[in-house]
Amino acid sequence: MRKVSRGSRVAVLLLSGALLSGCSEINLLLHGAKSVVSGESPPPSASAASNYKVGKPYQVAGIWYYPQEDFSYDETGIASWYGPNFHAKLTANGEVFDQNTVTAAHKTLQMPSIARITNLENGRSIIVRINDRGPFVNGRILDLSRRSAQLLGMERQGTAKVRVQVLSEESRALAGKLKPDAAGNEPKVAQAAPRGSVVAETLPPPPGATSKVSSPELVSSGPARAQRGMTVETVERELATQEVRSVPVRTTNIYVQAGAFSRHDNANRLAARLTSVGKAQIQQASIQGKPVFRVRLGPLANVEDADRILDAVVATGQQDARVVVD
Repeated sequence: MRKVSRGSRVAVLLLSGALLSGCSEINLLLHGAKSVVSGESPPPSASAASNYKVGKPYQVAGIWYYPQEDFSYDETGIASWYGPNFHAKLTANGEVFDQNTVTAAHKTLQMPSIARITNLENGRSIIVRINDRGPFVNGRILDLSRRSAQLLGMERQGTAKVRVQVLSEESRALAGKLKPDAAGNEPKVAQAAPRGSVVAETLPPPPGATSKVSSPELVSSGPARAQRGMTVETVERELATQEVRSVPVRTTNIYVQAGAFSRHDNANRLAARLTSVGKAQIQQASIQGKPVFRVRLGPLANVEDADRILDAVVATGQQDARVVVD
């Protein structure tokens, strides 16, 4: 199946000509890389251990992105993966991309940050290090390295419904370790409490798989969020061992969310304007105790249908429309 994301990203970047000159994280995707045999791990970047980056606002294909630190990020959506075409090239924060390590790309999150990624279709859950920008494809919230896709059991299908949760304490600790102070000195980072022990068992293949992915161990079922109190060193060790956990699988649906409003009448107006695309529904939710009215189309049968509806909604002028999973 066609792997959506990074190949499309390059085409967009080369053709749009709309990138800001100060947007070095995007330029890094297009320049200089050592050539290595596919599958071999490239040498680590000399700056990887001390590079922390948020970045300035940038534009791709007419869409603006606003990077920011967000230690409470928790979103669901569709993830894709990238690998061979970018193996050994520079990531957005100056590291060397290795398709065989557990990393990911996000459009706006601080780099590096630590996040738990859960495949909502099979319950596999891993911790990744976000160190790149992308994917610049409508309807995708995350681009996983090839190894991350293998561990999550989504390499063959190319995309999957996922939950992306930034691990706040661990990401703050990493940021504190990498960000210099006003004098340029590295700050001291308080050590968190050690993790408890875990029980491991054999990792089963994902549903419908025709061949078993060579995976490490699967930790017994637990909450989607990683156990609290991990040190930076513990996180790095878990990333290195490529630990996979299992969480309960629940039924989820794909929607295209055209907008969200604090006023019901505004949501009604947008829903009426989208009748040429399809029947939109208004779902009420509560955020920080305040009502929010979401205008959504769906549920949709698959990612392809979601992509088609999303493009149609964006064409009506709703540039902030996105694919969500509930």
